[in-house]
Amino acid sequence: MSRRVVITGIGVRAPGGAGTKEFWSLLTDGRTATRAISFFDASPFRSRIAGEVDFDAAAEGLSPREIRRMDRATQFAVACTREAIADSGLELDSLDPHRIGVSLGSAVASATSLENEYLVMSDAGREWLVDPGYLSPHMFDYLSPGVMPAEVAWAAGAEGPVAMVSDGCTSGLDSVGYAVQLIREGTVDTVVAGAADTPISPIVVACFDAIKATTPRNDDPEHASRPFDGSRNGFVLAEGAAMFVLEEYGAARARGAHIYAEVGGYATRCNAYHMTGLKKDGREMAEAIRVALDESRLDRGAIDYINAHGSGTKQNDRHETAAYKRSLGERAREVPISSIKSMVGHSLGAIGSIEIAASLLAIDANVVPPTANLRTADPECDLDYVPLTAREQRVDTVLTVGSGFGGFQSAMVLHDPEVAR
Repeated sequence: MSRRVVITGIGVRAPGGAGTKEFWSLLTDGRTATRAISFFDASPFRSRIAGEVDFDAAAEGLSPREIRRMDRATQFAVACTREAIADSGLELDSLDPHRIGVSLGSAVASATSLENEYLVMSDAGREWLVDPGYLSPHMFDYLSPGVMPAEVAWAAGAEGPVAMVSDGCTSGLDSVGYAVQLIREGTVDTVVAGAADTPISPIVVACFDAIKATTPRNDDPEHASRPFDGSRNGFVLAEGAAMFVLEEYGAARARGAHIYAEVGGYATRCNAYHMTGLKKDGREMAEAIRVALDESRLDRGAIDYINAHGSGTKQNDRHETAAYKRSLGERAREVPISSIKSMVGHSLGAIGSIEIAASLLAIDANVVPPTANLRTADPECDLDYVPLTAREQRVDTVLTVGSGFGGFQSAMVLHDPEVAR
C-alpha cells in the first residue's frame, strides 16, 4: 500500500497581498487585485491590465546578492518556500537531506530577466548584432529553468530529487502531483513543492495579444476578469507563486503538525488535439477528474467544493462546465464551484499551486471563496459558480482542476485526512 501524503505548510505571494493571510483575506472578502499594468508602458498593447504582486525582495529577507542573481519568479519561489517551511513547523535541519526533495512548476520561468537582458544587449532592439560586453554574469541563471528549483533546494537544504515541471498552465498542479508520487513510492519523506511565474513583460503580453486570449477591458481593470459570466471576453494575465511542505502522513501526525489536507488523488491527461483549442465535451478533463477520484477512493458525492480553472475565456469555461457534468453527473449541479482568477488573475504556471493554496484554506476555514464579477449568467455555464460573495459551509473535500495550452488537463482531490474512504 502506498504511503499517505499530507500538506503541512503554505507560502503564497499573489496579487493583493504580501503573504498567505492577506491572500485568503482578499479571497474571502471577494475583492479583486487586477489593475492597469505599471511595470512598463503598456499603451501599445491590446490588453493593458494584469494582476501584479507588490513584492519587496529586500523586505522579504533576500540579500543584495540573491536579488541580483535571481529572476523575479525565483525570488517569489524562495520567499514562499521560507514561509511554507516556517508555517509547517518542520525543522528541516534535523532531517536527512537526502530524504528531502523539491518539485517546482513554471510556465515561462525566467522570461522576464531574459527579455530585460536582450533589451540591454541589443539597445532596446535597435542593434541586430548584440554586444556581449553587456551580458549579465547571471545570464545562465535566467537561461536554465533548472536553476529555479535549485535555488529552492538550497533554501530548504534539500539534497534529494529536485525537479522542474513546465507544462503550461497546469504546471502548478502537476509539480505537486509529482511531489506526491515521490513520497508515496518511498523515494523521499518530505518535498517542498509548488510553482512560480512572473510573466508580466512586453513579450508575454504581446503573445497573448496576438491570439486575443486576454481581455481588452482596460477601462475597468477591477472587474475585467469574469469567469463563467456571460460578458467575459478573455483572462487577465497575472504573476504569483505558492509553495508547500508535503510530508508522509504518519510522520506529520507523530510530530503534531497542523495538517491542512491530505492529497487523496491526482491525475493529468492531454487532449492531443490542438495547441490552444478545446473540445466541447470536456472529455479529457473529465477523465482526469475520474481518475483522481478513483485514486482518492472517494465518490463524487464526497466533493464539497470545486476550485475551478475558470480562466474567463468563453472556450475554457464552457469546456470546463461540460467536464463537470460528464464526470460528476447530477452532483455537478449540487456542489459549489468558484474561480479565484476573478480576483487574482491568471498567473500561468503558478496559478495551479495558488489554487491549491485556496483549496487548502477553504478546508481549513470551512469557507468557499466566491467568483467575483459574476453578474450575468451564461446559459452554457449553468452550475453553482458562487457569485460575488463567499459562502460559509462544511468543506472536507475539494476538487481542484487545471487546463493548459498544449491540451493539458489536470485534477487533484484534497481532503481532511479523517474523511472516511
